[in-house]
Amino acid sequence: MDSLSNKDLYKAIWRWHFYAGIIFAPFLIILSITGAIYLFKPQIESFLYKDYYYIEKGEHELAPSALIEKITDTYKHATVVSYRPSDAPDRSTEVGVVLDGEKYIIFINPYTGDILGKIAKEGKLMNVIVKLHGELFIGTIGDRVVELAACWAVILLITGLYLWWPRNRSLYGIVKIRFNEGKRIMWKDIHSMLAIWLSLFILLLILTGLPWAGFIGDKINRIATATHTGYPPGLWDGQIPESVIPTKSIADVPWAAENMPVPESKQNGTMTIPVETVIQIAKERHVHPGFSIHFPEGEKGVYTVSVFPDLPQDQATLHIDQYSGKVLADLRFKDYGWLAKVIEIGIALHEGRYFGLFNQMIGLITCLGLILISYSGVVMWWKRRPKGSLGVPSAPQNKRAMRIVTLIIITLGLMMPLVAISLVIAFVLDWIIIRRIPKLQTWFS
Repeated sequence: MDSLSNKDLYKAIWRWHFYAGIIFAPFLIILSITGAIYLFKPQIESFLYKDYYYIEKGEHELAPSALIEKITDTYKHATVVSYRPSDAPDRSTEVGVVLDGEKYIIFINPYTGDILGKIAKEGKLMNVIVKLHGELFIGTIGDRVVELAACWAVILLITGLYLWWPRNRSLYGIVKIRFNEGKRIMWKDIHSMLAIWLSLFILLLILTGLPWAGFIGDKINRIATATHTGYPPGLWDGQIPESVIPTKSIADVPWAAENMPVPESKQNGTMTIPVETVIQIAKERHVHPGFSIHFPEGEKGVYTVSVFPDLPQDQATLHIDQYSGKVLADLRFKDYGWLAKVIEIGIALHEGRYFGLFNQMIGLITCLGLILISYSGVVMWWKRRPKGSLGVPSAPQNKRAMRIVTLIIITLGLMMPLVAISLVIAFVLDWIIIRRIPKLQTWFS
């Protein structure tokens, strides 16, 4: 390819990089800020809810049934849906209830039975942060926008690396920032340096977050289920009926267990085993401390025990017959398929749990870097933008270069379906609308 073709190829890639950067920079900044906050969930919640979380150690804990009775006596119309036993001598017990159609967490002292207070489950700060991080407070549409921003961030990284590649130039922007050559050059070097040094961490952060995305995440989970690389089949014998209800619809469970069908309790009486029995079963099976118990829904429902420890290797999801106490399913990390293991480790890294504080700090640096990369890109555009124009990089004269770049991005889009959809929209806007309206042509030139 001659030098002219190289120049045209550069222009084509820059044009795509520009469009994607300007459109998705605000979303990437929001994702980075909320992600940085969520990394420190343990520290933040321990501070915000210390009066609910922590108690003075007592001599003897009251029976869980007595604690539940205390709550139902206090909140007459509450329906108990979950129970999280205290996992440390100075830690309160958490009881999940539905009250007036809303879910609450009630904190109770397991030694005295004193109710410490209640918090709306959706009102906890980190649940609010997660909702903003995952769907921008606008439900499914927000989820798709977040997923689209994450997918395009991958393309931004790839195209950005190509644009930065030295081509017989010095390595400014990776080892040195030119502070004395104007603000635009300074921001360009900051943009390049952060993107180069943090590219692998940013890519890891994006890829480990995609399994949660509504569209591509569901496809990944379905692939894992169909190929038995997620949860394994045959966790229970054929005599136990299996419902069509996925576990994620009845309990908060690890990603690998979300699509596991819930077995049904075999009714052999009218008495449901008490929560004390479920706790004892969980302890006998060495479920990691900090587990939650989700109560049965209906006559065929089951008790579901789940735990989210720092290390995915300690995860567990149990389904227990509500009448007999028989363990109908016991899913552990060792049972996961290879894909589920990789994703669960990735999720722990994404949330900053895998290596403790070191993991949190690496995540924080990456998030702060992504904020600066996005911001510096916008600043560079604003400083070079001609008056009365959007300042879009000019299209290459050689249309073959544009077609090659478009083909590459379409190939990436096939791996990320929402990107492919957005490309169709972009082509429609560019070819059918912008090119036919002179004023728009001027603005987008």
